[in-house]
Amino acid sequence: MKISSLYRSIRPMVSSLSTYVDPFYGPQHTPLAKGYAKTLPPSYFSSWKTSSMPGRNERPTTYKILGSGMILLKNYVSLENQIDIVNTCQKWGMAGGFHKPVQLQRYVMCLGRNWDPETGYKERYTTKSDLPQQLISLAEAAVQDAQTPHLNPNELPSMRPDTCLVNYYPTHGLSELHQDRDESFDSISSGLPVVYISIGEMAEFVYSHVRDESKLNTIFLRSGDVLIYGGKSRLIYHGVTQIAQYTSPLLGLGGHISLTFRQF
Repeated sequence: MKISSLYRSIRPMVSSLSTYVDPFYGPQHTPLAKGYAKTLPPSYFSSWKTSSMPGRNERPTTYKILGSGMILLKNYVSLENQIDIVNTCQKWGMAGGFHKPVQLQRYVMCLGRNWDPETGYKERYTTKSDLPQQLISLAEAAVQDAQTPHLNPNELPSMRPDTCLVNYYPTHGLSELHQDRDESFDSISSGLPVVYISIGEMAEFVYSHVRDESKLNTIFLRSGDVLIYGGKSRLIYHGVTQIAQYTSPLLGLGGHISLTFRQF
């Protein structure tokens, strides 16, 4: 079932409103469905208080192999670590880290090596922030846990990320079908994986080995899930098509955050 059908009864009809109160941005005098600001002012983050939903229990981590070199780790990141990640993103956001490239329908921020949708990694390093060691360790641990006992290193190589693209999707945000192919020839040819950490509201993620919308597979990424694709699945076509409102276990966070780790 499409998210739009599942949540049609509770999703705000923003297209007809002159003022829309988004849980992340606050009041918007122009409906967000009609456009985005170029940057996120620090004031959007100053009152962002995040905690776990009362009575929410930790769920056991499970996994699903989606193909050669591709695996979904469900409930991998604990609620405590999710809150730490959100608070860290809040700190970066208050420092003016998020911006919106014209051609994207989401806000982005780079840690470590800089990435731009037009120039790739031409500007080697950002001046915003280094990639924190805690996040490097989390991405590395996810790959190691995926390798043993589920996938062997021939299917899913190890990697040490030196860049993280942080995406913030408002409740109407999406990313069109694309490949992650701006990394170095050695990285891509070796199948070094991309590690996608999902935080906040549930995202509908589609993927395929060919650019054919009739052959797309669909999974739903909840807060705390980790998706890894490397090896023969390194260059899958993929995108985020919908965000489900009111599905986050984290109070105070509207929309969806993805942290995607790569080794250039």
